[in-house]
Amino acid sequence: MGPFQLLALGVNGIVGVGIFFAPAEVAALAPGGSAIAAFALTGLALIPVALAFAVLGRRFDADGGPVLFARAAFGERASFLVGWVAYVSAFLSTAAVVAGLSQAVAPSLGLAGALGQRVLASLLVTVLAAIVASGIRVSAGAWTALTVFKLLPLAALLVAFLALSGARPAVPVVSGPGVDVAWLRAGLTVMFAYQGFEIVPVIAGQVRSSSRAVPWATVGSLLVAVLLYVGLVWACVAALPELAGAATPLVAAAGVWGGSGLEGWVRAGTSVSALGICLGMMVTTPRYLSALASGEHTLLGLDGMSAGGVPVRALVVTWALVLLFVNLGNLSELFALSSIAVLMQYGVTAAALAVLSWRRERGLRPLHAVLAVPTLGLGLTLVAFGATAREGVTMAFTTVAGLVLLRLSRPRSPEAPAVLRGEPL
Repeated sequence: MGPFQLLALGVNGIVGVGIFFAPAEVAALAPGGSAIAAFALTGLALIPVALAFAVLGRRFDADGGPVLFARAAFGERASFLVGWVAYVSAFLSTAAVVAGLSQAVAPSLGLAGALGQRVLASLLVTVLAAIVASGIRVSAGAWTALTVFKLLPLAALLVAFLALSGARPAVPVVSGPGVDVAWLRAGLTVMFAYQGFEIVPVIAGQVRSSSRAVPWATVGSLLVAVLLYVGLVWACVAALPELAGAATPLVAAAGVWGGSGLEGWVRAGTSVSALGICLGMMVTTPRYLSALASGEHTLLGLDGMSAGGVPVRALVVTWALVLLFVNLGNLSELFALSSIAVLMQYGVTAAALAVLSWRRERGLRPLHAVLAVPTLGLGLTLVAFGATAREGVTMAFTTVAGLVLLRLSRPRSPEAPAVLRGEPL
């Protein structure tokens, strides 16, 4: 794939369903102008994180992202655990988003009740897996189209806001509080809405001129999201004096600035956005599994690639797990592990950058280690204010499961066939 499709993957990964609801949650903690500032400052604080991923991503021309970074800096055991936790997080998040999308869409399709929702979710997972299995080119075309379709209604809302905000009476903007605990918690909510740029290096092995395209798409997708999010939140603050109580803030703001037509378009964009996230996750999630099986220990040949650039066995395992979890019922708590795993990826990537920079490996210099400082600082802040005991227990259980899986893996034979070395079949 080319750089534009990679940029679309990053934007698709960030601009998911979160932005459609996050403005109200943030406004409850940081009302008025502080909500806009929270989105702007958190986005700026994440730029060093994106740069850390970009600096390392350009030096690893293979799938895996944080898994490969950890393997180069800390060895096999650390990389296996990072890959395992990231994989568990990703397939649980995929299951949760698919279940939520099915729950929202099923009634309009005449599929009533929990059974109808589960049937739709199962069908959706299977169709997405089939698209991914057909090859990376087909998947790239699909997620690029979905990214464009999800951005169109959001861009229309921004245009309507910019065109009409000067002609309408100004809506009073409540002054937000100072930088206190509530404001920092608002920043945590914003940070989770910005997640997604870290998936760009995960698919680096399928990208033309990855040393240039990966950094460009990683940082570029975050910058696009920052500009988009700040504008959208500004439109919500200006349109909705009671923003904190809005169930669907972007939809409500669209009704104010563009009437029922724009309101319906933005509402439909929510489902398109969720569908795009699901497809992007089905593309990248199996690559965490194939990457953790591509080191010194092999695991059931899960690192084998098809001629179309798809880890087919890892995809089948992922499809089966997502299919299982979308039929288990309530998945609302599954996002906790995803949040912790993303923080773990940030921390491990920053630490790997520091270690490899001091070793002067991969063309890095000690100066590159400076990027690790704000990244680690941001991660520690998020853990201090956002982590719960329940999430800690979940992470510990997941880590133990990863260690058990590592024990079940087998040392790779030097004469291993191509399918076990991750080479195209």
